[in-house]
Amino acid sequence: MDVRIRQAGSADRDTVARLLDEAFTDDPVSRWVFPDENHRRKVHGVFMGVFLDTALAEGRVDMTEDGTAAALWLQVPAGPADADDDTPARMREAADPDNERAELVGRLTGAVHPHDRAHEYLLLIAVSPERQGQGLGTALIAPVLERCDREGIPAYLEASSARSSRLYERLGFACTDRPVELPDGPCMWPMWREPATSPVGG
Repeated sequence: MDVRIRQAGSADRDTVARLLDEAFTDDPVSRWVFPDENHRRKVHGVFMGVFLDTALAEGRVDMTEDGTAAALWLQVPAGPADADDDTPARMREAADPDNERAELVGRLTGAVHPHDRAHEYLLLIAVSPERQGQGLGTALIAPVLERCDREGIPAYLEASSARSSRLYERLGFACTDRPVELPDGPCMWPMWREPATSPVGG
């Protein structure tokens, strides 16, 4: 399948934000963060927008030309985690200040995020519901994984369902020691991918 991909910019923010909202509003983790459906549909897009703004400012966002799929990436350096990272707090403040879960999900995933090696972090990947199952997600992230293989760089993500974790396994990701267990909620599966090849002289 010929999928045309380009890097998104600030002009694409609204398009990608709508896609993220649409793709994740019924995701198990989103349903846990915002259990009331009516409330979720009011604030979920703002919540996802914090992830998007972080990727646009600090990483990269790749999207299909037709706007039906997007992947948010961050380059994470080796070394201690940033103790001043306020992203979880910003997520809560922007979307739902009285909802502790809106911050807790970021704190729990951040606590297990590896920092001993530099890596590419797939923060989110979204495919429009009517296009899911057509290989768009794989086509979208394959170029980054190919570059990781060429340069000997690992990759990392958190799968939000057992089904999606199996899909990522096909791309070379493997679950880490244990899932993140959200209190009275679903699990998330941290997954790590070693590069398929090492850089020359590496």
